[in-house]
Amino acid sequence: MPTTPRTHRRDTPPPRTAGGEAETLRGFLDYLRTSIAGKVEDAPEPQVRTAAVASGTNLLGLLNHLTHVERAVFLGEEVRSWPATFRAAPQDGVADVVARYREAVERANRVLDACTDLGAPLPRPRPGRPAPSVRWALTHMVEETGRHAGHADILRELIDGATGR
Repeated sequence: MPTTPRTHRRDTPPPRTAGGEAETLRGFLDYLRTSIAGKVEDAPEPQVRTAAVASGTNLLGLLNHLTHVERAVFLGEEVRSWPATFRAAPQDGVADVVARYREAVERANRVLDACTDLGAPLPRPRPGRPAPSVRWALTHMVEETGRHAGHADILRELIDGATGR
């Protein structure tokens, strides 16, 4: 049950990208990144970290997880425990997690800015593991971010009734 009056944010339509495949993939990914960060950035404590579903998923944990996914896919950082990424540290507030996510996105975008061939592997250091193609990474991140943005929509509405992108 929402704890405060319902607020409705105007929906932002999907991007109208011009150009080719890379611009379209990046446009949709950035659209989803902005949507999920917006769902979290003004969410109230402690509800933002309270599980509203049986799986234990919470809004702050979703964004923390996506921060790790951005870093793993585009920067080659190793994640030792994916389940642990779904929990933000107790001392991390909303602003901390949002800032960390946006910083990971900026770093990922700098990597992508240097990629001109969607079929080429991502230029990331990860000894012993081949990097995925830029196309695969972008497609996966659209899927991953979109999936969790949908979860975030539901969790945020359960927290305070806020809807919209």
